[in-house]
Amino acid sequence: MKQMDSTHSGAVLGSGPASDFASTVASNLASRVDNIAPFHVMELAKMAADLERQGRSIIHMGIGEPDFTAAAPVIEAATQALTDGRMQYTSATGLPALRQAIATHYLEVFGLEIAPSRIIVTAGASAALLLACAALVEKGAEVLMPDPSYPCNRHFVAAFDGVATMIPSGPEHRFQLSDAMVRAHWNVATRGVLLASPSNPTGTSIAPDELRRINATVREHGGFTIVDEIYQGLRYDAAPFSALSIDPDIIVINSFSKYFNMTGWRLGWLVVPQALVAPIEKLSQNLFICASSIAQHAALACFTPEAIAIYESRKAEFRRRRDYLVPALRELGFVVPVVPDGAFYVYADCSKLDDDADRLTIAMLNEAGVVMVPGLDFGPFTEKRYVRISYATSMENLQEAMARLKRFFAGRVKPSIVA
Repeated sequence: MKQMDSTHSGAVLGSGPASDFASTVASNLASRVDNIAPFHVMELAKMAADLERQGRSIIHMGIGEPDFTAAAPVIEAATQALTDGRMQYTSATGLPALRQAIATHYLEVFGLEIAPSRIIVTAGASAALLLACAALVEKGAEVLMPDPSYPCNRHFVAAFDGVATMIPSGPEHRFQLSDAMVRAHWNVATRGVLLASPSNPTGTSIAPDELRRINATVREHGGFTIVDEIYQGLRYDAAPFSALSIDPDIIVINSFSKYFNMTGWRLGWLVVPQALVAPIEKLSQNLFICASSIAQHAALACFTPEAIAIYESRKAEFRRRRDYLVPALRELGFVVPVVPDGAFYVYADCSKLDDDADRLTIAMLNEAGVVMVPGLDFGPFTEKRYVRISYATSMENLQEAMARLKRFFAGRVKPSIVA
């Protein structure tokens, strides 16, 4: 074996003089990086993981990930795809069979005839939002969204040097935008709106009539409407509804992560007007090549009657958890001003318990072993007063978490009173 040069022997990569170059690279970071805030949900998850490594029992009600995994038919389809060697690149727009299956799903569930050519399969809903923003957001373009909103939505806009204009939206509006808000905030730089229904973090949907009015205003100004519907399959108190029933030119984002319980498979889709298919296909070819081929072959099994029956059963279980959790939280002193009608989140006002949601969530984690998320991630309007609570965990865990918090609050004085 050739002897290693003594100048390199035992060196640690990135240390010594070479680190000066790393500092130079860091100093050349694009300014847009400064517009991307840390994701505090993940920071709390890391804190919880540290406690678990110390032997602590932690109940996770923070990250929005179903405790259910992919249904058996999906696992079987993935296994078969591996066995058959179907692991090559697909078209940047996705497997034709999967695009057709999604189109059929829209017909069966929503009564909507969507041309498969308008459906673009993506590497998760995140990639779908990234592609939509890449196609539509220019430097300085403003996109309106409610405060609170899922944090990555504003960061997708910022990634293309756009400006996410967050409009304070309280419980009186179900934490959603209204047409009046859109009209009041639209200006010469505004290019569109980015909505989510049901929403993360609030679990609330936009009333169809309000969405219709918002979209009419957007069209009046020549803008675009993007609606994130990744939780649409988990809508509990009303008939299935898609924004596409209002206007086929609305851009809709969806995902296999939530209703279909395939978070780590990184698979989603876009429905776009026909005129946007070619531009977004070009972007997808260059940015992603294609979504995971194995995940796509597996996802074909999501639409079988056997799999749909599993998902509907799990949906019923999520609803059962919501119906337990909302009154349990109110009993502890949280205020739940709007009962969520979808997703698996409760957005609760904690100000009667603590004036600082961030401080409260850290205390609940360290002292009670329960993870919740402060409003800090979701926008400044609700960051101090609200916490997001995920019920994507077992009923047994939810009951144990409520018991722990009952003991926690029984022995705790509100910090602002102490001060």
